Amino acid sequence: MFNDLDEFQHYCKQNNVKMIDFKMIDLLGRWRHLTMPVGRFTHETLTDGIGFDGSNYGYAPVEKSDMVFIPDIRTAFTDPFCAVPTVSMIGDIFVIGNPHRRFDQDPRTIADAAENYLRSTGIADTILISPEFEFFVFDHLSYETLPHRCSFEVDAQQAEWNSCKKDKWNLGFKIPLKGGYHIDQPFDILYNLRCEICCLLEERNVKVKYHHHEVAGPGQVEIEVESGTMREMADKTMLIKYMIRNAAFMAGKTATFMPKPLCGEAGNGMHVHMHLFKNNEPVFYDANGYSGLSKSALSFIGGILKHAPAISAFANPSTNSYKRLVPGYEAPVSICFATANRSAVIRIPDYAQQPAQKRFEYRAGDATCNPYLAYSAMLMAGIDGMLNQIDPTAQGYGPYDVNLYNLPEAEKKKIKGLPTSLEAALDALEADHDFLLAGNVFPQRLIEVWIERKRKEAARVAVVPHPVEFALYYDL
Repeated sequence: MFNDLDEFQHYCKQNNVKMIDFKMIDLLGRWRHLTMPVGRFTHETLTDGIGFDGSNYGYAPVEKSDMVFIPDIRTAFTDPFCAVPTVSMIGDIFVIGNPHRRFDQDPRTIADAAENYLRSTGIADTILISPEFEFFVFDHLSYETLPHRCSFEVDAQQAEWNSCKKDKWNLGFKIPLKGGYHIDQPFDILYNLRCEICCLLEERNVKVKYHHHEVAGPGQVEIEVESGTMREMADKTMLIKYMIRNAAFMAGKTATFMPKPLCGEAGNGMHVHMHLFKNNEPVFYDANGYSGLSKSALSFIGGILKHAPAISAFANPSTNSYKRLVPGYEAPVSICFATANRSAVIRIPDYAQQPAQKRFEYRAGDATCNPYLAYSAMLMAGIDGMLNQIDPTAQGYGPYDVNLYNLPEAEKKKIKGLPTSLEAALDALEADHDFLLAGNVFPQRLIEVWIERKRKEAARVAVVPHPVEFALYYDL
């Protein structure tokens, strides 16, 4: 938003800004924040940074837990959810020294390093990505996890299960199971909220392609945004999630990117479109190639598919992620590529015909990820594929221009599948992560800590009795 301190201070004075809020990301992908009065924001803030205890952010300890974050003034945005006029901006984490040095485990540092590594290879100088954000908006959520009682309950006014309610707000127009795709008003009662969110994003330089109701009837919607460079879009991913959650909260609703909050309904994914450029020329286009893709693009796809199980540990980082990655719910489970095929992990959009538009999307990920880590892992896998000229067809990854769910079982068995659990994804990452270490992009210690933290999450879920187990086994 701003290029220098003078420009920023002028804006604050003109707009009566009172507070400056700093957003830092922790290991798992949550924003944390610290706020100061605007008068305390000086040139030294941008050079010396602000001290904080990094041990509470989940990263591996360094020689000292005291760190500083230095704000990136270019990321500043007005915060519409604060009663006191506030400008927020993202901070980079540094280890204290003379001079300070970038903390190698900071996800934003890793994203910068991945883009620098891409440039150093000579393959390309720019990666553009465009995420699609699917999420649910509910009217109610409650849950408890006690030794003697474990339950959750969500509700959505437009859900089919509310068709028989006899209170005053039931006016009919409930959306059937899996019947929500592009449903119009009055079924689509979330239209105005989405418009409000999109306006908030546009005002903060996040360009929106479109928004619509998604497949799941009880409040599933999608907002798709225009592309940007990788680290920029990781920043914007965090901003988009912040705007969505808080706008819903202010409207008396609750938004979640949880991949599978409802049984029997479609889940939330985050499809990521990718394409490379060198000297402003598209790297992925070849009029004579499969689906208009160059050999470089196919090698990039080959790298992603080869490393897809390991990528899943970052792109699908929750136990709940693997309840979405099952056949029959438009979520891809087969490690392959195809054109206009939504059942493949890599889909090449058939409508993107122009050279600068030629791209593909990775359909397996979800928005519970830390976007800096997930996007960087995808890029590093693609670079590995290009450097080693991995041919996805020779490796058995396709193309499969058929509905994979309808293949005979014998044919299905020939196609490798994504991990079916978080534990399996972590096993894959543990066995296959050298491609992430190239160019010193991912620190080995961060990968170790990530695996350790996520194994603890999986173990916590694994020991909790499930209601379905009572239905299956109580009477045996």
